[in-house]
Amino acid sequence: MKKFIVLLFIISAIALFNSCDKTGTNTSKKSAMQDDAIEQKVDSVLALMNLKEKIGQMVQYSASWDVTGPASAEGDKFKEEKLKKGEVGSMLNVTSVEAVRNAQKLVMENSRLKIPLIFAYDVIHGYKTIFPIPLGESASWDLDIIEKSARIAAKETSAAGMQWTFAPMIDISRDARWGRIMEGSGEDTYLGSKIGVARIKGFQGDDLSKNNTIAACAKHFAGYGFGEAGRDYNTVNIGEHELHNVILPPFKAAAEAGVATFMNAFNEIDGIPATGSKVLQRDLLKGEWGWNGFIVSDWGSIGEMIAHGFAKDKKHAAEIALNAGSDMDMESYAYEAELEKLIEENKVKLSDIDDAVKRILRLKFQLGLFDDPYKYCDEEREKNEIYTKEHLEIARDVAKRSIVLLKNDTVKKSTLLPLSKDINSIAVIGPLADDKDTPLGNWRAHGEYNSAISLLEGVKAAVGNSTKIYYEKGVELTSKTVEPGENQFLHHIEYNTTDRSGIAAAVNAAKKAEVVLLAIGENAYQTGEGRSQTNIGFIGLQQELLEAVYAVNKNIVIVLMNGRPMDIAWAAEHVPSILECWHLGSQSGYAISDVLFGDYNPSGKLPVSFPYNVGQEPLYYNQKNTGRPMSTQVTYSGYNDAPKEALFPFGYGLSYTNFTYSKLSLDKSEMDKGGEIKVSVNVTNNGSRDGEEVVQLYIRDLVGSLTRPIKELKGFNKVMIKAGETKTINFTINAETLQFYTVNKKWEVESGEFNVWVGGSSTTNNMAKFTVN
Repeated sequence: MKKFIVLLFIISAIALFNSCDKTGTNTSKKSAMQDDAIEQKVDSVLALMNLKEKIGQMVQYSASWDVTGPASAEGDKFKEEKLKKGEVGSMLNVTSVEAVRNAQKLVMENSRLKIPLIFAYDVIHGYKTIFPIPLGESASWDLDIIEKSARIAAKETSAAGMQWTFAPMIDISRDARWGRIMEGSGEDTYLGSKIGVARIKGFQGDDLSKNNTIAACAKHFAGYGFGEAGRDYNTVNIGEHELHNVILPPFKAAAEAGVATFMNAFNEIDGIPATGSKVLQRDLLKGEWGWNGFIVSDWGSIGEMIAHGFAKDKKHAAEIALNAGSDMDMESYAYEAELEKLIEENKVKLSDIDDAVKRILRLKFQLGLFDDPYKYCDEEREKNEIYTKEHLEIARDVAKRSIVLLKNDTVKKSTLLPLSKDINSIAVIGPLADDKDTPLGNWRAHGEYNSAISLLEGVKAAVGNSTKIYYEKGVELTSKTVEPGENQFLHHIEYNTTDRSGIAAAVNAAKKAEVVLLAIGENAYQTGEGRSQTNIGFIGLQQELLEAVYAVNKNIVIVLMNGRPMDIAWAAEHVPSILECWHLGSQSGYAISDVLFGDYNPSGKLPVSFPYNVGQEPLYYNQKNTGRPMSTQVTYSGYNDAPKEALFPFGYGLSYTNFTYSKLSLDKSEMDKGGEIKVSVNVTNNGSRDGEEVVQLYIRDLVGSLTRPIKELKGFNKVMIKAGETKTINFTINAETLQFYTVNKKWEVESGEFNVWVGGSSTTNNMAKFTVN
């Protein structure tokens, strides 16, 4: 009888939803009716649940066993029994249609209420078709292509049975030592906000109930990218105004874009772990911002509050986390063990548990899992919609747009790049030249080991039979052979510092070639979670290889593969051409060759500043001025042994053509706080090639109630300009452009004088002035 009543409630709710879906022609009205229907269904299911079942929805397990077969270890058997009882809300790392179907069956065929699971996975830059790492993709400054890559990732992930990804990471980071900088969009708040929203749109599409979209997760809330000394998980010490002006805006933009979930952060801010911050989670995100999704903890972060010294035991940690607003416990086992007792002791409120459960159920209804728990379990889609030719073509397009030309000096009256496909000879040298794994980068989901197109393969495919190619590895990057996937779990990778046996052959190859393509940088596991480094230069014998090759052939193009800004000061001083190629994904070698041989004119711009050396870190373009910003005297804010500016600044990137800016104009010199100013500038392509330019708008508030950055990105436009063509690019400056979190602890525009720049990088001096009354 109980099962019949449960079924009746759910069928009635679904019928109500379907009837609402067919009424009304106005889109917003229809959406509101659908939302109302979902809320009624959520309430109806919640009313049927007992406390254990409610708490169960707040539990997420990782699949530590083969869910296509029986559990073996005691811990696995425990998880299986919890699934059968309906006391688990979500699983992660269940990654195939068969595995998802079998795990879902445990719930649907055994539990009392048959509330479906939601399955999650870290799909960071592609599922099996791997795109550039997020930092690299951000260098495209192309929001459409970024959204498209997330769309492909969602299609493949959903075809493999999953409905939820832990992406995008929208942490602002300004420290190249932090290994996880590769997973974000760089150092700038405005750019990071725009890219984060593009990725959310790509993952979630226009309708989460479609079986080819997935729920996104904005992470890590908040401050994770500001860990002291660039050390992962480390303490964050920032002021309230820096938090609101620099770190939180991308999360606010994500909430406004309708991101389905948030993930809290490992770090503490001002003594309070983010997982236990009521101010961040319950007051700001759920309260002031009015966001109605749910918050999942990062892996074990609820339990880690014990190690922080913020909770005395797991019970105390569960109390803090729930009261702070953390809805789902990922792998801490704190909620399932302690919340019942905490309710009995009146240390947590049942209303807060109900609120968390409603948020989780809401997403499951939005995904359509109550309509069909197996709607993502389609073997035909899994077979036909993953790693397709179309997806690989898009991956190549995204990759070539992510490449940044850092340097291209004139050699013998012309620039070294682009190369002719009829060139007589090329030496392809370096430990990463024929590496088919490193281009996949870290966090490569189901990207297959050694599946990327290597640089050597790309070059061979690009040139004709008459071109002689000399390949030599030169040096091994590591001193230990590592099995596929093993690198991911090594805390310290053993890099080669002694074996120079291959350098002589590399030098000999360089002597015979017209041009050297030198592939050096970082392997796939030098960046990523837990991969902080104090050495951000060429690890191992790579610098020695570079200098040995340079001694016999100056015509070098460095093909830089990396996941962070690097110290490449020697190379920048000596080598004529440098291509920043990041870890570009499945089609890396083809994309690099597209740029090397001029089939694509590079258009990427740096989303992070490159330092002269690691001692400058953290380094970013939008610094404060200080009271002693510059001087010829000793007593100013700089270094005695290095410049204070970046080697290659934020927003910088060259092209095979030349763009000039002229006639920067404002339609007025004054505006009211609620008004607007129109900005226009002429951009001319003075070269012989068509090319794309990222036109960037920066402002400075000269005097504020708080000190303001010397320059802030407030707009950009990526535009194709044909050779010899001039285009007028327009921007609008308004209250949204100028507001900041002021000394009054609110967002507002202040009166005063402002500078505005428009140009091709953050160092542009093409400036105008205006006043806000």
